[in-house]
Amino acid sequence: MKHFKIILSMFIVFIMFSGSWWGDDKKKSRIVVNQEKFIAKQKRIKVNNETLALLYAHVPAAKAQLLKSYGYATFTNFGATMLFVSYENGEGMAHNNRSGVNVYMNMQSGGLGIGMGGQDFRTVFLFETQQAFTKFVNSGWEANAKADATAKYDEDGGSANTAITIASGVKLYKFSKDGLIIQATVMGTKYYKDEKLNSY
Repeated sequence: MKHFKIILSMFIVFIMFSGSWWGDDKKKSRIVVNQEKFIAKQKRIKVNNETLALLYAHVPAAKAQLLKSYGYATFTNFGATMLFVSYENGEGMAHNNRSGVNVYMNMQSGGLGIGMGGQDFRTVFLFETQQAFTKFVNSGWEANAKADATAKYDEDGGSANTAITIASGVKLYKFSKDGLIIQATVMGTKYYKDEKLNSY
């Protein structure tokens, strides 16, 4: 009986320490995940700043437009065309100019194209109103043929300063390192929240 009590006590102690180790493992796992998310967010902020700097280099007047907007979103995306199929995918973030809050987002698209090759694109959305910004961030956005058909060009001092109005209260700049893409298209492109990065 005495030996049984000793063995039982040792078993209970073992279980208690095992639970502590498991708890430490879970804690360490959460720390690693949070570190990875922090690094991913910082990377997107860095790319966001680079994208804006590139936009201002192409279109100096865009900086004033962005600052007076309710918010904006930037995306870096790689587009490729193989024979008759084209696709783009990328990532970015939306920034609320009023609150300073960032929302991390992704994008993807597919369609028909001609030729072969790939190119790195940058996209900047300007949201004039809270409603336009909130709808884009919370509901996502999927551009269709109607968005392209109703796109209008706003000229401010010449064709080099061209933004595209793709919806009410929403303007778009799409460009590469070489300059603006005047015939930019958004048809078939879907923008949505990155649930992993936005979770706490």
